Amino acid sequence: MEVDPSPSPSSRPPPPPLATVPSYFDPESSGRREEYRRYRKRLSSSNASPLLGSSLSKSTEARLKYDGSSIQRRPNTGLLLEDIKQEAVDYSNLDALEGSRLFDSAKRRASLDGGSASDTAFSSGRQAAARTLRPVKLEEDMHVTQEGETTFTMFASLLDSAIQGSMPFPDVILQFERTCRNASESIRSAAAGKLRVVEDKLMKQKAQLLLDEAASWSLLWYLYGKGNEELPGELFVSPTTSHQEACRFVAADLTAQLCLRIVLWLEGLASEALDLEKKVRGSHVGSYLPSSGVWHRTQRYLKRKSNDSSIVKHVDFDAPTREGAQLHPDDKKQDELLLEDIWTLLRAGRLEEASELCRSAGQAWRAATLCPFGGIDMFPSLDAMFKNGKARTLQAIELESGVGRQWRLWKWASYCASEKIAEQDGGRYEMAVYALQCSNLKRILPICTDWESACWAMAKSWLDVQVDLELSQYQTSRPDEKQLDDDMNGTQPMLSSVGPESWPYHVLDQQPRDIGALLQKLHSSDLVHETVSRACREQHRQIEMNLMSGNIAHLLDLLWSWVSPSEDYQNILRPLDDPEIIRFGAHVVLVLRYLFSDEMEDEFEEKLVTVGDHIINTYVRYLFSEQQEELVGVYASQLERDLCIDLFVEMMELRLNSSLHTMYKLFLSAVEYLPFSSTDASKACFEEIIERVLSRSRETKPIKYDEDLSDIAQKHHSQSLQKAMAIQWLCFTPPPSIPDFQMITAKLLTRALMHSNTLFREFSLISMRRVPELPAGPHKLLAILAEPLKQKENLFSLEDPEVSDNLQEFEDWDEYYSLDATYRSWLRVEMENAAVSPEMLSAEEKDQAVAAARETLELAFLLLFKDERPWLNAVESSPFESSELIFLELHATATLCLPSGECMLPDATSCTALTSALYSTVSEEDVLHRQLKVDVQVSSKDPCCIEVALRCVAAEGDGYGLHEANDGGLLAAIMAAGFKGELNRFQPGVSMEISRIDAWYSDVNGSVESTAAYIIRGLCRRCCLPETILRSMQASISLSEAGDSLDYCDKLVELIASSETGIMHLFSQQQLQEFLLFERECFLCKMELEEEQLPADG
Repeated sequence: MEVDPSPSPSSRPPPPPLATVPSYFDPESSGRREEYRRYRKRLSSSNASPLLGSSLSKSTEARLKYDGSSIQRRPNTGLLLEDIKQEAVDYSNLDALEGSRLFDSAKRRASLDGGSASDTAFSSGRQAAARTLRPVKLEEDMHVTQEGETTFTMFASLLDSAIQGSMPFPDVILQFERTCRNASESIRSAAAGKLRVVEDKLMKQKAQLLLDEAASWSLLWYLYGKGNEELPGELFVSPTTSHQEACRFVAADLTAQLCLRIVLWLEGLASEALDLEKKVRGSHVGSYLPSSGVWHRTQRYLKRKSNDSSIVKHVDFDAPTREGAQLHPDDKKQDELLLEDIWTLLRAGRLEEASELCRSAGQAWRAATLCPFGGIDMFPSLDAMFKNGKARTLQAIELESGVGRQWRLWKWASYCASEKIAEQDGGRYEMAVYALQCSNLKRILPICTDWESACWAMAKSWLDVQVDLELSQYQTSRPDEKQLDDDMNGTQPMLSSVGPESWPYHVLDQQPRDIGALLQKLHSSDLVHETVSRACREQHRQIEMNLMSGNIAHLLDLLWSWVSPSEDYQNILRPLDDPEIIRFGAHVVLVLRYLFSDEMEDEFEEKLVTVGDHIINTYVRYLFSEQQEELVGVYASQLERDLCIDLFVEMMELRLNSSLHTMYKLFLSAVEYLPFSSTDASKACFEEIIERVLSRSRETKPIKYDEDLSDIAQKHHSQSLQKAMAIQWLCFTPPPSIPDFQMITAKLLTRALMHSNTLFREFSLISMRRVPELPAGPHKLLAILAEPLKQKENLFSLEDPEVSDNLQEFEDWDEYYSLDATYRSWLRVEMENAAVSPEMLSAEEKDQAVAAARETLELAFLLLFKDERPWLNAVESSPFESSELIFLELHATATLCLPSGECMLPDATSCTALTSALYSTVSEEDVLHRQLKVDVQVSSKDPCCIEVALRCVAAEGDGYGLHEANDGGLLAAIMAAGFKGELNRFQPGVSMEISRIDAWYSDVNGSVESTAAYIIRGLCRRCCLPETILRSMQASISLSEAGDSLDYCDKLVELIASSETGIMHLFSQQQLQEFLLFERECFLCKMELEEEQLPADG
């Protein structure tokens, strides 16, 4: 017997408005990089996080392994039939398909460390992920849509691999980036030249959004996934060079390290863009003919001895600056194109390619200005140290001139060159190239027309100035060395002379003081291009700026403000229902939880849990709305316990009327990613979800009625079908690869038996009317359980008393409803024949009615005359001793039905009258002795229903000891009178039709101790057995009228009269009267038959 007297837990309240976030969520406190250790050692492959919900790592193999063609599971008839239907549809569509295109798997990033484990997990994927990769139509728009779906599947597969420990989370971040890039490239190639203008524009926008997301993932890896790089001691020479000291400083200083990573990130993006352009267009930056940078036109002009003062008189590389003149316009234009490509390569961090381009163009002198000191890479990174090795060129130079002196001279010269070119209105790219070498921002920013270039220029300049200030301590001739630290804080002395010894004061005032100032310059500085400040309002630019500033708390608020449901639908700046940003937000939250699992403060952890859960919840709902049920388990399992349970319960209820395949996908998502049962109260488990689904399926649902209320009974009967459908969740077979497969399957089937018996009891009490229509609920229930119960011997032990009792009761109900269906079939035939005059009936129709009546009686006698045990045995021993004060309670939800079958609306008056009528069914002595209490009220959920509550003290044989009466005791007797419509002090013929009924033992305070199944079983015996006998009498009369001489009627009379069966006291007074009338009619039919036979015998 199921009991659920306590209300279900309420759903979690929505997060507070962003304006009312507590003060401990202050972005300033969460932005301290030292506390969150932005740069960390490389994480191990073990990523278990105490912050997150259980990911069921023990079932990794079950989810990650897919044999390529099928899902290993036990056969299920419903699923098999749907497979056959789908296969037939697929074969019928083969001619229309010229092939199937699947989204290519994302390739591993070349820089991943030791990719064996990661490659394995990435290539295998989950079963559910593989199942969604289905053929698509050849139309380009359908192809693009399918690839978008596959992006979501790929993200889920990668995340699952990381949660199970098959891939480190830093590597997963890189795979996210690569997946976005592959999806973007696929969309561009699929849409290229094959769509209309508007569609093509939309596809390009979508592809660009994916590239923006890839950039954000890349930044996340550089800032939080990339481990700290240890400088190898064997590469240091003694005495150390300025470059080695610069690398040592950047590795130790947090601000410099931040700038370095931002620079590397932005250069990596630019390099990816160059590679993509080369792949798409077939050409690349720097594709020049040899010597294309030689000034041939200027030479020919000078040979003609033309007197133009604006043209240089010499063709050495210093001539334009020295003479203050220009090259020939054609050479100047060619030079500007060359310098634009050099700038593009420098922007992508490809210094060697830029130098080689200069040499191939015939400007080796320009290559020397880019790579001084014999071509040594002076960028303060570990890669540059490895590239330079133990080269002694710079050491030799600095042994003679001093550490950093040549460095300062080179910077000073570049600064002078950039300023001179600007004064002479020279080439803007040449000015920017030299300004880049010396951090001269005011000469760089004018050509930075996109956000990435401007941010890169500022970060690189700021990094170089920090290094220059660090190296300035090695100067011995500078008198104002002690003031350098003050200068970085904003106090700069007035220099009487400006020269290389005072470097880097020339550009110091152009640099930001901190990361916040850098980002502010991107927003509003007069130096940046308008498109740069406009780009700061874009989604992923805001995400990246929050990542750079370390303001994760504000980033979470920002993501939630974008993805949360809002009443302000007029706000066009808010992206409504943007699946890409919802997906990004959910994965960012999960990645940050694992990366920060052991180093978060309480305030930040609470923020990441509360706001993060809402973002993940939104993403799960989106996947569910897109029919991607196989993916929801990866994310829902990471939610807080109550939210996870509520979400799965809601999804299961919404998919209750879907196809079996759809339901099975959702079932797999829950059973694979959640533990079946859990002793940890903070973790969600599959068992609790199923219990909640079953309990809610029996609750009274609010119903909208027509004004005339004529359809109340029909709508209440239709709810029984929904109750029966809920049992399907227990009848699916879990995948054999999950741990404890046999145990889980047996538990599910045992629970299915228990719940089905509970429903059978309720269904039997609402199917008493003698009409030909079959009750939908019980027969649907039998159909669902037919296939799973064929394997009962292999799934659980029949020696278990609980299993044995439930199985016996199920078989009793199976027998009862088989008889019920046969009776209704006979009744339909009888009613059809009654509508036709006897003369018009054929012999075949008469034989059909006789055969149906005989079959009904045969099944009824098998049910009524059981030798080994009575039908639906309610004999049960109480678990309580008579020394304990125990109460019995019965609660029921029902409707009041008139004899015509229509429902009547209850009100306070009718409830009071019904309460009095229920009291009157027992004697005053029983009311006082058993402390009987009856309460009837109009249901708060459905105004057409009533809530009936009965309570009494247990007595010997009814609550204590062995219940031998087999009739449910006092409470069952009271309710049976209501169900049969035989209440003396109530409206005649008005009966109660049950919607839900439960009985249990309780203590003095009303707390539930255990279920009291014998009460409901006994109630069913009181209602079902008399009705079965009366129906059998109907069939017996029909046979007697047809000339059947078998003594069915006499056997039924003997059954009731027998004191051994104890069936007599199950009948009410009116039922006994009806039985006697049937018996009399049957006797008269026999007499008529005998009279007809006498003349024939004579």
